Amino acid sequence: MQRLQQKLTQKQILAPRQIMLAKLLQLNIVNLEQKILNELETNPVLEEIGNEDNVSPATEETDNDSLDISFEADSPEPTTLFQYSPDQKEFPQQYQLDFIEELVNQLDIYDLTGTEHMIAEEILWNLDDRGYFTVDIALIADRLNVSEANVEKVLNFVQHLEPVGIASRDLRECLLLQIEDKPDTIAYRIIDRYLEDFSNKRYEVLQRKLGCTTDELSEAMDVIKQLNPRPGEGKIISRDEVVVPDLIVRERDGDWSIQTYDSGLPELRLSPDYMGLLEESAQLSTDARKYLKEQTDSANWFIEAIKQRRNTLIRVMKAIIDKQPQFFSGDTKDLHPMKLQDIADEIEMDISTISRSTRGKYVDTSFGIFELKSFFTESAQKDDGETISTNIIKQVLKDIIDSENKKKPLNDEKLAEKLKAVGYNVARRTVAKYREQLNYPVARLRREIK
Repeated sequence: MQRLQQKLTQKQILAPRQIMLAKLLQLNIVNLEQKILNELETNPVLEEIGNEDNVSPATEETDNDSLDISFEADSPEPTTLFQYSPDQKEFPQQYQLDFIEELVNQLDIYDLTGTEHMIAEEILWNLDDRGYFTVDIALIADRLNVSEANVEKVLNFVQHLEPVGIASRDLRECLLLQIEDKPDTIAYRIIDRYLEDFSNKRYEVLQRKLGCTTDELSEAMDVIKQLNPRPGEGKIISRDEVVVPDLIVRERDGDWSIQTYDSGLPELRLSPDYMGLLEESAQLSTDARKYLKEQTDSANWFIEAIKQRRNTLIRVMKAIIDKQPQFFSGDTKDLHPMKLQDIADEIEMDISTISRSTRGKYVDTSFGIFELKSFFTESAQKDDGETISTNIIKQVLKDIIDSENKKKPLNDEKLAEKLKAVGYNVARRTVAKYREQLNYPVARLRREIK
């Protein structure tokens, strides 16, 4: 016989306007325009202001008085933003199609509870460029007021979305997820227990530990090589398509002018006709009055979310400028170590909001067009204890590889020794990671006969 039980639980439910803001914040300027057009089609209460009434959003002042940002209403729209050619030095970076939104859409296929869906979205919006989940589970649990066990359960679910292995916490977990249906194979054992030996091509050691033949090891290697170590790599748009920046940054009289490049977007308002009907609601049926009220609320939230999106992007951009003064002074190779959490703490917003604000968003500066997430870089320590950006080490590594003897290229161990000689004590495995990020192959593939 079933017993009735009362259970007191605490849940966090996002308000509709918060959900709408989160969804708009993750869109770049191109997708935002499409979203606005779709909303105009589906919500009769929403209408576009005519050109004679339109005020350019790009010069609209923010409501946040704490922002020390220059806005000039009479400043002309930039006319040379997109007059680039492949021959120019500062060719715009090509837009990498963001895959997060596609993953979020996959969630709708499954029968998730509201809380599970919210946790899954929070996980997805905290993935790095490789598609790895690098945030502590406790932080997600604390933010959403759920148990760590619930987050772990949803994380396991997310890891089985397409592509399998997304949101893994490290390479081993990523590869194991893709081969979990073959737990008794040599390939699985290699990944589970001897991944470091495999990465360093210690084949004789592997054969001895696994007790397998050369042919069996070769077959296992073929299986592993077919797995995807970076499931987060997105689709690339062709070089013929030009990035449209969301922000424009210019220095004027020693101050920074930060504008949102959205003057071409439709400016929205509530339809006076429908507002008149709502005021005379006594003449409407109950269903009509309810429908009109719902659409009015939705339209109001949508307009407010667009304004908040604009203000959030500006606040994030201002914080980035404050954290990277050398870069915006003209030394574009000098980036300070900076994490998403640093900006989140600076402007007192959640890290997932910063992730949404920087992913797939571009800023047009006097030095070229850059993706916002490119301003974030990891830190490393020199032998003298000084903390520097890993970008500096990568640049030194690039110079070493470019100047090496191509007949006898340096392996990762030799590269690590070269870096150590100039004050950068970097492990061989870290050198291999940096080399791959710089798109340099291993030493034997860099060798030239001439």
